[in-house]
Amino acid sequence: MTSSASQPVDDTTPPPVLTRRRELGTASARSLLLTVLGEFVLPHDEPVWTQILLDVLGDLGVEHKSGRQALARTAAEGLLQSDRAGRRVRWSLTDSGRRLLTAGADRIYGFGTSPESWDGNWLVLLVSVPESRRQLRHRLRSRLAWAGLGTPAPGVWLSPHPGKQSEVAEVVTELELDEVSSSFVGRFGAIGKERELVAQAWQLDDVEAAYEEFINTFSALEPSEPKDILREQIHLVHAWRRFPFLDPQLPTNLLPDTWAGTKAAQLFHERHDRWSPHATQYWAGLL
Repeated sequence: MTSSASQPVDDTTPPPVLTRRRELGTASARSLLLTVLGEFVLPHDEPVWTQILLDVLGDLGVEHKSGRQALARTAAEGLLQSDRAGRRVRWSLTDSGRRLLTAGADRIYGFGTSPESWDGNWLVLLVSVPESRRQLRHRLRSRLAWAGLGTPAPGVWLSPHPGKQSEVAEVVTELELDEVSSSFVGRFGAIGKERELVAQAWQLDDVEAAYEEFINTFSALEPSEPKDILREQIHLVHAWRRFPFLDPQLPTNLLPDTWAGTKAAQLFHERHDRWSPHATQYWAGLL
């Protein structure tokens, strides 16, 4: 589970704290199902019996009734299709489901690997939405935050990635705000400090706290049995898939010197590379 600019069907504003109890307590059956589909069904591209999916979800704490509802909902959204063999049903990804999960996989597994170099230029968006139009303001905030922009003051949005200008322009046009919006690209001036601007625009303390919780949770896990490795790999990916939507991916020189995201990314990729062969082998055995 990117690098797609389109919004996923799953929640885009997950809670920032990722303790095991909170993470598993708030994870919906459907979001866990999407993780399983992206991690195992997408690479194999083979139909999967209902019971296999329900058993794997059950090992994650999802009741069978909730698992069946998640399958039905995901199919209703056009991501899964079913076929019947006697009294048994098996599930396959639709073309739409493959596209969505492939884009998600690109974003998840590419996230936190190698930060791009920064030329020092900022994208600045000025957009005026009256306080009385609260629903429109909320939609604008959600879409721009999804794109990784921060807001240091009302009506002002920033990104150290000017290449996102076309994505931002698309949001502005779709929300019919072209006539009240302006954009600029340029370097920071002589007044003020960039790090203080970053602190005003993004709540990096919350993001770093989420990274610390991720590190504390998964650095202590050392499953040995194949079934346990499969379960913990799903937990690992499910927790990590939220960070592309929490972390604005700022250039290194705008981040704190001891940014926990770096260590968390190393931990994710190390654990995933180590667990993946065993989990994949166990999954193949289930099929």
